[in-house]
Amino acid sequence: MDTLSLFDNRNETTPLADRMRPRTLDEYAGQSHLIAEGRVLRRMIDRDDVQSMIFWGPPGVGKTTLASIIARTTQAKFINFSAVTSGIREIKEVMNKAEQNRSMGTKTIVFVDEIHRFNKAQQDAFLPYVERGSIILIGATTENPSFEINSALLSRCKVFVLNALSEEDTFHLLKRAISDPNGFGDWKIDMDDSLIHMIAAYANGDARTALNTLEIVIVNSETEIRTAVVTKEILEQCISRKSLLYDKKGEEHYNLISALHKSMRNSDADAAVYWLARMLEAGEDPLYVARRVVRFASEDIGMADSRALQIAVAAYQACQFLGMPECNVHLTHAVVFCSLAPKSNSLEAAYMAAAEDAQKMLDEPVPLQIRNAPTKLMEQLGYGKDYKYAHDYEGHITAMQCLPDSLKDRHYYNPSDQGLEKKVGEHKKQIEAWKQWKREQEKKQ
Repeated sequence: MDTLSLFDNRNETTPLADRMRPRTLDEYAGQSHLIAEGRVLRRMIDRDDVQSMIFWGPPGVGKTTLASIIARTTQAKFINFSAVTSGIREIKEVMNKAEQNRSMGTKTIVFVDEIHRFNKAQQDAFLPYVERGSIILIGATTENPSFEINSALLSRCKVFVLNALSEEDTFHLLKRAISDPNGFGDWKIDMDDSLIHMIAAYANGDARTALNTLEIVIVNSETEIRTAVVTKEILEQCISRKSLLYDKKGEEHYNLISALHKSMRNSDADAAVYWLARMLEAGEDPLYVARRVVRFASEDIGMADSRALQIAVAAYQACQFLGMPECNVHLTHAVVFCSLAPKSNSLEAAYMAAAEDAQKMLDEPVPLQIRNAPTKLMEQLGYGKDYKYAHDYEGHITAMQCLPDSLKDRHYYNPSDQGLEKKVGEHKKQIEAWKQWKREQEKKQ
């Protein structure tokens, strides 16, 4: 196995993030869904049965580190390859070396960082060698492989999705950096856990950012040789954050999300953007904010403008793809749209009313005509009898009763007169009037 000096250089002139780079899976932070005991990737590494794969995830979550661990545990030759500085000529040189290794019965793992930066021709250059088994390709990318990796190459690689580190994972990583000899283990450091949590929140799932921030804070807190007293004031200065830092599980967290929600509900786009910025600049998880906006889109806008839900979901997906700070504009897009959209809480009111009846009448029987009849016995018992398939009728609608008898006249969804929901309400009234007329006609027959 080729050794990688980058991973072995742990002297104090090396940045903390490199000194603390895990050497084994047991030291690796996060990604338990991939490397916990019994998981597919863990078994592949433990058995030295690594196949071509793509690591897809945001920056700082350990894609390169995981490749370095594979380099240490596999019996294959390991070549670290950069998509930024390499071209077709370099690829062919590496492939020739891999072919020589193969002729000698040795596997070669080629790790390509930022593989999405390769163009189609460069990616195609790998394909025949991957197909023949001359190399095991491990690519790392922050971009969606479906769009950035050639389909032929992608079909021969297993994609593993690496998630942003949780705040708790980041906190434990920072605690280990303070006590580990490769970190600040031989320092005397006075630092409250609340400040470590603040750095973990600020890093927003990026281990490299977290460790770099910790190093800056400790170095700037040194009072005498290898002694540091870290205060909140020093931390705020080092990361250019003042009172914005807050406990994401504390009262201020809920106050700010409440302020955002109520500003959008009151159609105050300016206030909503301000509260959004307050949260994101304080290190709030953008996915948390995005989830709340998705909820708002149906709870407070709903059928008044159904585009709100589409935009909110798209903003959530953008946050997953990009992370902070790039996704801040997508969240702003969704927040402003939701703020200015017509408002209606008819959908929430409909569900709450239906839920109240459902809780009181949990054993109310399903009408026979809309029951499923998968067996002959059920059919004989009347399941599905008199069912009317709407598409077989004019207008694709029937007067068939779908609620239990005890609730047949209940109306849960009552559209408002806001935005597009006004038209929805008019259409609903037309449907109800037609059904009433049709039922009266059927009674006369």
